[in-house]
Amino acid sequence: MSETIRLLDIRPGVLSTDEVQAAVADPTAGGTALFVGTVRDHDHDRPVVSLHYEAHPEALEQFREVAERVAADPLVTALAAVHRTGDLAIGDAAVIVAVAAAHRDAAFAACRRLIDELKAEVPIWKHQSFADGTSEWVGAC
Repeated sequence: MSETIRLLDIRPGVLSTDEVQAAVADPTAGGTALFVGTVRDHDHDRPVVSLHYEAHPEALEQFREVAERVAADPLVTALAAVHRTGDLAIGDAAVIVAVAAAHRDAAFAACRRLIDELKAEVPIWKHQSFADGTSEWVGAC
């Protein structure tokens, strides 16, 4: 794994923005971008009551591949990302990503690329339960 990637995990339990931000702290960085994805109380104009995330056994390896691509940018100083699995409540952090870079524009761009490619490529599936008793899987093939 690249030395630029300071923290990368998929895990149950509460996620910490402090942990992720501390992982990317670097005196050579001129900017740090942090993104926190949280459980919202609605989707498709329907009230959501809870979420459950499941990860494929090889998800961390695919997560690492995405992170390596983002970390290959020479302006990226440090990268950290964690995604939660298990049961989450409204307001809980589901994913936290951070990128430190030489300049703010590079930090913003790399942070956005990291979360976008994570969502598009890493097999982590969301099961959301609605207030009306129905539910759906999101991201499952």
